[in-house]
Amino acid sequence: MKWLVCFCWGLCLVAQASAAGHGPIFGYATPVNSQGEWSFDEGLIWRNTGAGSQLTSRSLFAYGFTPHLQVSFTVPAILTNASLPGTRLGGGGDFESNLGWRFHHNAKNVGLRLESTAFAGIVVPGPQGGPGVLDNLERAPGITLSAATGLASRSNYVWFGGGYTGFAANNGDRRPQTFTYSAVYGYRPRALRKDYPFWDWRGFAELTGEKSTTARFGGATLAGSDAHQIFLGPSVLGIYKSFAISGGVQFPIYRDVGSLLPRERVRVALNVSYFLFQHSHTSH
Repeated sequence: MKWLVCFCWGLCLVAQASAAGHGPIFGYATPVNSQGEWSFDEGLIWRNTGAGSQLTSRSLFAYGFTPHLQVSFTVPAILTNASLPGTRLGGGGDFESNLGWRFHHNAKNVGLRLESTAFAGIVVPGPQGGPGVLDNLERAPGITLSAATGLASRSNYVWFGGGYTGFAANNGDRRPQTFTYSAVYGYRPRALRKDYPFWDWRGFAELTGEKSTTARFGGATLAGSDAHQIFLGPSVLGIYKSFAISGGVQFPIYRDVGSLLPRERVRVALNVSYFLFQHSHTSH
Protein backbone atom coordinates (compact mmCIF):
# COMPACT_ATOMS: atom_id res chain seq x y z
CA MET A 1 0.00 0.00 0.00
CA LYS A 2 2.85 2.41 0.83
CA TRP A 3 4.45 1.79 -2.57
CA LEU A 4 1.09 2.23 -4.33
CA VAL A 5 0.44 5.59 -2.68
CA CYS A 6 3.91 6.87 -3.61
CA PHE A 7 3.52 5.58 -7.17
CA CYS A 8 0.17 7.35 -7.69
CA TRP A 9 1.50 10.54 -6.12
CA GLY A 10 4.43 10.59 -8.54
CA LEU A 11 2.17 10.08 -11.55
CA CYS A 12 0.03 13.04 -10.57
CA LEU A 13 3.05 15.36 -10.53
CA VAL A 14 3.29 15.05 -14.28
CA ALA A 15 12.39 12.87 -16.67
CA GLN A 16 14.53 10.79 -16.24
CA ALA A 17 16.94 11.38 -19.08
CA SER A 18 17.80 14.62 -20.79
CA ALA A 19 15.96 13.53 -23.93
CA ALA A 20 13.12 11.57 -22.36
CA GLY A 21 10.43 13.64 -24.06
CA HIS A 22 11.94 13.07 -27.52
CA GLY A 23 13.54 9.63 -27.28
CA PRO A 24 14.12 6.49 -25.21
CA ILE A 25 13.57 6.45 -21.46
CA PHE A 26 16.54 4.32 -20.32
CA GLY A 27 19.28 4.83 -22.91
CA TYR A 28 21.29 7.76 -24.23
CA ALA A 29 20.02 9.68 -27.28
CA THR A 30 20.94 12.79 -29.27
CA PRO A 31 17.81 15.04 -29.21
CA VAL A 32 17.94 18.45 -27.54
CA ASN A 33 15.29 21.15 -27.24
CA SER A 34 14.65 23.48 -30.17
CA GLN A 35 15.64 27.14 -29.92
CA GLY A 36 13.40 28.95 -27.43
CA GLU A 37 11.72 25.72 -26.29
CA TRP A 38 11.09 24.93 -22.63
CA SER A 39 10.34 21.41 -21.52
CA PHE A 40 9.12 20.12 -18.17
CA ASP A 41 9.41 16.43 -17.31
CA GLU A 42 8.35 14.34 -14.35
CA GLY A 43 9.59 10.79 -14.20
CA LEU A 44 9.50 7.77 -11.93
CA ILE A 45 11.81 4.79 -11.77
CA TRP A 46 10.95 1.72 -9.69
CA ARG A 47 13.68 -0.83 -9.01
CA ASN A 48 12.79 -4.14 -7.38
CA THR A 49 15.14 -6.52 -5.56
CA GLY A 50 14.79 -9.47 -3.21
CA ALA A 51 15.66 -7.10 -0.34
CA GLY A 52 13.03 -4.48 -1.15
CA SER A 53 12.17 -1.83 -3.72
CA GLN A 54 13.28 1.71 -4.45
CA LEU A 55 11.05 4.37 -6.00
CA THR A 56 12.60 7.64 -7.16
CA SER A 57 10.93 10.69 -8.69
CA ARG A 58 12.91 13.10 -10.84
CA SER A 59 11.74 16.49 -12.15
CA LEU A 60 13.63 17.90 -15.12
CA PHE A 61 13.51 21.41 -16.60
CA ALA A 62 15.27 22.15 -19.91
CA TYR A 63 15.61 25.15 -22.23
CA GLY A 64 17.01 25.36 -25.76
CA PHE A 65 19.27 28.38 -26.36
CA THR A 66 19.90 27.45 -29.99
CA PRO A 67 18.78 24.53 -32.18
CA HIS A 68 21.80 22.62 -30.87
CA LEU A 69 22.45 23.91 -27.33
CA GLN A 70 20.33 23.36 -24.23
CA VAL A 71 20.61 23.61 -20.45
CA SER A 72 18.76 21.36 -18.00
CA PHE A 73 18.20 21.06 -14.26
CA THR A 74 17.16 17.92 -12.37
CA VAL A 75 15.50 17.75 -8.95
CA PRO A 76 15.12 14.26 -7.38
CA ALA A 77 13.01 12.83 -4.58
CA ILE A 78 13.57 9.40 -3.04
CA LEU A 79 10.12 8.07 -2.20
CA THR A 80 11.16 4.62 -0.95
CA ASN A 81 14.80 3.66 -0.37
CA ALA A 82 16.85 0.49 -0.84
CA SER A 83 20.54 -0.47 -0.90
CA LEU A 84 21.05 -0.02 -4.64
CA PRO A 85 23.97 1.31 -6.69
CA GLY A 86 23.47 4.48 -8.68
CA THR A 87 21.98 4.51 -12.16
CA ARG A 88 21.76 7.09 -14.93
CA LEU A 89 18.06 7.49 -14.11
CA GLY A 90 18.66 8.06 -10.43
CA GLY A 91 19.41 6.17 -7.26
CA GLY A 92 20.33 9.05 -5.00
CA GLY A 93 19.17 12.47 -3.91
CA ASP A 94 21.58 14.51 -6.04
CA PHE A 95 20.66 17.69 -7.87
CA GLU A 96 22.07 18.02 -11.39
CA SER A 97 22.66 20.76 -13.94
CA ASN A 98 23.68 19.80 -17.48
CA LEU A 99 24.64 21.53 -20.70
CA GLY A 100 23.85 19.63 -23.89
CA TRP A 101 25.58 20.45 -27.19
CA ARG A 102 24.63 18.73 -30.44
CA PHE A 103 28.01 19.25 -32.09
CA HIS A 104 27.35 17.16 -35.19
CA HIS A 105 24.18 17.35 -37.27
CA ASN A 106 24.07 16.08 -40.83
CA ALA A 107 20.71 15.94 -42.56
CA LYS A 108 21.36 13.46 -45.36
CA ASN A 109 17.95 14.04 -46.91
CA VAL A 110 14.40 14.84 -45.87
CA GLY A 111 13.54 12.82 -42.78
CA LEU A 112 17.03 11.33 -42.27
CA ARG A 113 19.81 12.73 -40.11
CA LEU A 114 23.05 11.67 -38.48
CA GLU A 115 23.97 13.51 -35.29
CA SER A 116 26.03 13.45 -32.11
CA THR A 117 25.45 15.22 -28.79
CA ALA A 118 27.67 15.74 -25.75
CA PHE A 119 26.47 16.50 -22.21
CA ALA A 120 28.45 17.88 -19.28
CA GLY A 121 27.26 18.94 -15.87
CA ILE A 122 27.70 19.14 -12.13
CA VAL A 123 26.15 17.01 -9.40
CA VAL A 124 25.36 18.51 -5.99
CA PRO A 125 24.22 16.45 -2.96
CA GLY A 126 20.62 17.15 -1.97
CA PRO A 127 18.97 16.91 1.46
CA GLN A 128 18.21 13.21 0.99
CA GLY A 129 20.99 10.67 1.43
CA GLY A 130 22.29 8.17 -1.05
CA PRO A 131 20.93 4.65 -1.39
CA GLY A 132 21.07 2.26 1.55
CA VAL A 133 24.54 1.10 2.51
CA LEU A 134 26.09 4.31 1.16
CA ASP A 135 24.11 6.53 3.53
CA ASN A 136 26.98 6.73 6.02
CA LEU A 137 29.45 8.15 3.49
CA GLU A 138 30.34 11.83 3.63
CA ARG A 139 29.00 13.19 0.35
CA ALA A 140 30.64 15.69 -1.98
CA PRO A 141 29.83 17.32 -5.36
CA GLY A 142 30.74 15.63 -8.60
CA ILE A 143 30.64 15.85 -12.37
CA THR A 144 28.78 13.99 -15.08
CA LEU A 145 29.94 13.58 -18.69
CA SER A 146 28.19 11.72 -21.50
CA ALA A 147 27.79 11.56 -25.27
CA ALA A 148 25.49 9.91 -27.77
CA THR A 149 25.58 9.40 -31.51
CA GLY A 150 23.22 7.85 -33.99
CA LEU A 151 20.80 7.98 -36.86
CA ALA A 152 17.19 9.11 -36.91
CA SER A 153 14.70 8.80 -39.74
CA ARG A 154 10.92 8.92 -40.07
CA SER A 155 10.66 5.24 -39.20
CA ASN A 156 13.93 4.02 -37.64
CA TYR A 157 16.24 5.20 -34.85
CA VAL A 158 19.63 3.87 -33.77
CA TRP A 159 21.60 5.43 -30.89
CA PHE A 160 24.78 4.51 -29.02
CA GLY A 161 26.03 6.35 -25.97
CA GLY A 162 28.13 6.30 -22.84
CA GLY A 163 28.76 8.38 -19.76
CA TYR A 164 30.64 8.85 -16.50
CA THR A 165 29.64 10.20 -13.11
CA GLY A 166 32.35 10.85 -10.52
CA PHE A 167 32.47 12.45 -7.09
CA ALA A 168 35.10 14.27 -5.06
CA ALA A 169 36.39 12.84 -1.77
CA ASN A 170 35.21 14.16 1.59
CA ASN A 171 37.00 13.29 4.84
CA GLY A 172 38.34 10.09 3.32
CA ASP A 173 34.96 9.03 1.97
CA ARG A 174 34.17 8.80 -1.71
CA ARG A 175 31.08 7.49 -3.44
CA PRO A 176 31.41 4.99 -6.31
CA GLN A 177 32.33 6.28 -9.74
CA THR A 178 29.82 5.08 -12.33
CA PHE A 179 30.38 4.27 -16.01
CA THR A 180 27.26 3.79 -18.13
CA TYR A 181 26.61 2.77 -21.73
CA SER A 182 23.60 2.04 -23.92
CA ALA A 183 22.42 0.90 -27.33
CA VAL A 184 18.92 1.75 -28.55
CA TYR A 185 16.88 0.77 -31.59
CA GLY A 186 13.57 2.50 -32.27
CA TYR A 187 10.81 1.91 -34.80
CA ARG A 188 7.93 4.20 -35.73
CA PRO A 189 5.25 2.16 -37.52
CA ARG A 190 3.61 3.83 -40.51
CA ALA A 191 0.14 3.07 -39.11
CA LEU A 192 0.97 5.00 -35.91
CA ARG A 193 2.94 7.79 -37.59
CA LYS A 194 0.40 10.59 -37.32
CA ASP A 195 0.20 14.32 -36.72
CA TYR A 196 -2.00 16.29 -34.34
CA PRO A 197 -4.88 15.81 -33.43
CA PHE A 198 -3.71 12.17 -33.24
CA TRP A 199 -1.06 10.55 -31.05
CA ASP A 200 2.28 9.81 -32.71
CA TRP A 201 3.79 6.57 -31.33
CA ARG A 202 7.14 4.75 -31.55
CA GLY A 203 8.71 1.81 -29.75
CA PHE A 204 12.27 1.13 -28.59
CA ALA A 205 14.44 -1.83 -27.63
CA GLU A 206 16.91 -0.56 -25.02
CA LEU A 207 20.13 -2.14 -23.78
CA THR A 208 21.84 -0.36 -20.88
CA GLY A 209 24.90 -1.18 -18.81
CA GLU A 210 26.25 0.28 -15.57
CA LYS A 211 29.59 -0.37 -13.92
CA SER A 212 30.33 1.26 -10.57
CA THR A 213 33.60 1.16 -8.67
CA THR A 214 34.00 0.42 -4.97
CA ALA A 215 33.29 3.21 -2.52
CA ARG A 216 35.82 4.49 -0.01
CA PHE A 217 35.03 4.86 3.69
CA GLY A 218 37.50 6.60 5.99
CA GLY A 219 40.18 6.31 3.31
CA ALA A 220 39.75 2.53 2.98
CA THR A 221 38.10 0.60 0.16
CA LEU A 222 34.59 -0.54 1.04
CA ALA A 223 34.67 -4.11 -0.25
CA GLY A 224 31.46 -5.40 -1.80
CA SER A 225 30.19 -1.96 -2.88
CA ASP A 226 30.99 -2.33 -6.59
CA ALA A 227 28.65 -3.58 -9.30
CA HIS A 228 28.36 -4.26 -13.03
CA GLN A 229 24.91 -4.86 -14.50
CA ILE A 230 23.38 -5.00 -17.98
CA PHE A 231 19.65 -4.59 -18.60
CA LEU A 232 17.45 -5.11 -21.64
CA GLY A 233 13.82 -4.30 -22.31
CA PRO A 234 11.19 -2.47 -24.39
CA SER A 235 9.79 1.04 -24.07
CA VAL A 236 7.26 3.22 -25.90
CA LEU A 237 6.96 6.95 -26.57
CA GLY A 238 3.81 8.80 -27.59
CA ILE A 239 3.64 12.49 -28.57
CA TYR A 240 0.43 14.52 -28.68
CA LYS A 241 0.82 18.21 -29.55
CA SER A 242 2.72 19.66 -26.55
CA PHE A 243 2.67 16.49 -24.45
CA ALA A 244 4.67 13.28 -24.48
CA ILE A 245 4.38 10.16 -22.38
CA SER A 246 6.84 7.28 -22.26
CA GLY A 247 7.27 4.12 -20.27
CA GLY A 248 9.38 1.02 -20.25
CA VAL A 249 10.54 -2.05 -18.40
CA GLN A 250 13.97 -3.69 -18.22
CA PHE A 251 15.23 -7.01 -16.91
CA PRO A 252 18.82 -7.93 -16.01
CA ILE A 253 20.73 -10.10 -18.48
CA TYR A 254 24.03 -9.81 -16.60
CA ARG A 255 24.62 -9.15 -12.88
CA ASP A 256 27.93 -8.96 -11.03
CA VAL A 257 26.97 -7.21 -7.80
CA GLY A 258 29.04 -6.77 -4.63
CA SER A 259 28.04 -8.50 -1.40
CA LEU A 260 26.79 -5.24 0.16
CA LEU A 261 24.26 -4.68 -2.61
CA PRO A 262 21.10 -6.63 -3.51
CA ARG A 263 20.46 -8.11 -6.95
CA GLU A 264 17.90 -6.25 -9.05
CA ARG A 265 15.00 -8.17 -10.59
CA VAL A 266 13.29 -5.53 -12.72
CA ARG A 267 13.18 -1.81 -13.48
CA VAL A 268 10.08 0.12 -14.50
CA ALA A 269 10.17 3.75 -15.65
CA LEU A 270 7.46 6.28 -16.54
CA ASN A 271 7.88 9.83 -17.81
CA VAL A 272 5.47 12.64 -18.72
CA SER A 273 6.69 15.71 -20.64
CA TYR A 274 5.24 19.10 -21.50
CA PHE A 275 6.77 21.37 -24.16
CA LEU A 276 6.31 25.15 -24.18
CA PHE A 277 6.97 27.45 -27.15
CA GLN A 278 8.14 24.48 -29.19
CA HIS A 279 8.34 24.87 -32.93
CA SER A 280 7.68 21.28 -33.91
CA HIS A 281 8.63 17.82 -32.76
CA THR A 282 10.02 17.00 -36.19
CA SER A 283 12.79 19.56 -35.61
CA HIS A 284 14.28 17.15 -33.07
